[in-house]
Amino acid sequence: MRVGIAGAAGYTAGELIRILIGHPGAELRYIQSESHQGLPVYKVHQDLLYSRLVFSDIDFSDIDVLFLCMGHGVSGKFLNVHPIPANVKIIDLGNDFRLEKESNGFIYGLPELSREEIRKGRYVANPGCFATAIELGLIPLASIGRLPEEITVVGITGSTGAGQKPTADTHFSNRCNNLSNYKVFTHRHLDEIRETLVRAGAKGFPDLAFVPVRGCHTRGILVNTVIRTDITIESITALYKAYYNTHPFVYVSDEPLYLKQVVNTNYCYIHISKQGEQMLITSVIDNLLKGASGQAVQNMNLLFGLEETTGLRLKANYF
Repeated sequence: MRVGIAGAAGYTAGELIRILIGHPGAELRYIQSESHQGLPVYKVHQDLLYSRLVFSDIDFSDIDVLFLCMGHGVSGKFLNVHPIPANVKIIDLGNDFRLEKESNGFIYGLPELSREEIRKGRYVANPGCFATAIELGLIPLASIGRLPEEITVVGITGSTGAGQKPTADTHFSNRCNNLSNYKVFTHRHLDEIRETLVRAGAKGFPDLAFVPVRGCHTRGILVNTVIRTDITIESITALYKAYYNTHPFVYVSDEPLYLKQVVNTNYCYIHISKQGEQMLITSVIDNLLKGASGQAVQNMNLLFGLEETTGLRLKANYF
């Protein structure tokens, strides 16, 4: 597969390049960044010092798949300016096409819910990072219509989730040895989460109280979701393990989880515990991989009929 990447100067693009360099079915033809045109890629992504890749314009007639790694709200503008040949498949890592009313032919790319639809598609809207972690923690319950109306979620994310450009809230001296809430109850992923849960079987949009937290680590998301249910822990655990049995990147653990178990991987690990009618669902992912670039490659594999795990068998950086 001949690959082009547009908007390739950010964190997600850097991880995408890192994965695709070792992907046996992909050939990186074009890596585009308007602000770094003509420069060696390693000038921006310094972990790629060994590569000879150069930022260049994309010949859209010479690729099979285009990844859009652009700021939110930019992908649609890019496609309006750059007509893409009908045979080129597109995977957008931004949020321009995630909602049904704005999808414009893009399939919401959560393989654990829409694998077959993705396989038959041409355009994929990659899910958001927090959305991925929260949805994977709730979809099995939604699939049997037992998702409660009220859900409380607290999620902590690494600094790479805020993008490459530092702000007063995200630069090192503020983030290091520090924690803070942000966009409480108003996070932009909420609408896509609600839509996805309804698509999975939830009876109407749940009342989702989401508190995002800025962590003092660089990468990884840990989500704690609390609901009330009278279903036994044994039944819920069996439901989750059965649901994810055929999905290679989701694992339901009997043991409590640690964030480092998934950093540098495309996995989502889930753990469930229960006290009385209160149930805690913990899910952990790497925000740059399963939450972004890894899932994008997973979707590429599905679009082109490859084994879903191709190029993505990555070990965690646990120590």
